[in-house]
Amino acid sequence: MAGVDDIDLRLVEFLRLDGRRSYADMAAEVGLSLPAVKRRVDRLQTTGVITGFTAQIDYTKLGWNIEAFTELRYTGRTRPPDIERLARDLPEVQAVYLIAGDPDALCHIRARDVTHLRQVIDAIRVSGGVVGTKTFITLGSSTEAVV
Repeated sequence: MAGVDDIDLRLVEFLRLDGRRSYADMAAEVGLSLPAVKRRVDRLQTTGVITGFTAQIDYTKLGWNIEAFTELRYTGRTRPPDIERLARDLPEVQAVYLIAGDPDALCHIRARDVTHLRQVIDAIRVSGGVVGTKTFITLGSSTEAVV
């Protein structure tokens, strides 16, 4: 992480926790001027450290009460772009992670209920090349600081 110092890492963590946090608030926390913080955040964006700002969503308030992860096993001839296509083709799929070893991929899913989850998994199974799945329904989650 050439060119990234401890203050940059603190700014990244502030923005990870709250993408709308003000430059003035962060400046007070790190002991820099507001323009200095803005320059640092701009530089972190320009260099690709910060790739965007997103909202954190409470999916249960939208009626999506089930969160699950499904391990996916594919035939040996399945190409990575074909696996990643699930994230585009099924709106319930939040992300597809290609992973080393067995299984081939991990799929992050949100669904309204267990019946809906079953429909999503059935759609994944017939999407092409899938030879096996194993699904884990989450009971809760916690996000820890990564910096």
